[in-house]
Amino acid sequence: MTQKTQPFSLRLSARVYSQLAEEAKRTRRSKAAVLEALADEALRSRRFPGIGFKGVDWDRRAWLVGTGMDVWEIIEALQDFGSIERMAAESELTEHQIRLAEAYYRAFREEIDQAIAENRRPLDELRSIYPEFDVIR
Repeated sequence: MTQKTQPFSLRLSARVYSQLAEEAKRTRRSKAAVLEALADEALRSRRFPGIGFKGVDWDRRAWLVGTGMDVWEIIEALQDFGSIERMAAESELTEHQIRLAEAYYRAFREEIDQAIAENRRPLDELRSIYPEFDVIR
């Protein structure tokens, strides 16, 4: 569970409050939970210009704008390539894009490492978790 801070008062314009209430209703979450998620993404995007967020409400992922690639995918590839220079030379990504993903990774290592670990799960493990997919061939 994430440690919470002391509550504070906030006044929103009627337009923003209405949009927040609609988003809370649509996602079946509290207005506070929606506002916290939006603030977190906005702060991260401002800290790392060029990083955006995509995915469904319960699975938002950082991605590199203009590439279609999630940050974890870039970091996983970087680990396989071994160096930024080699990856830039042998992929469609620029050194700047790779360095941006790497900077985000340094700030949010646990989140990215978790996504990489999830992607690298052995096929047998995935089959035991999702037996219905073993039927589809």
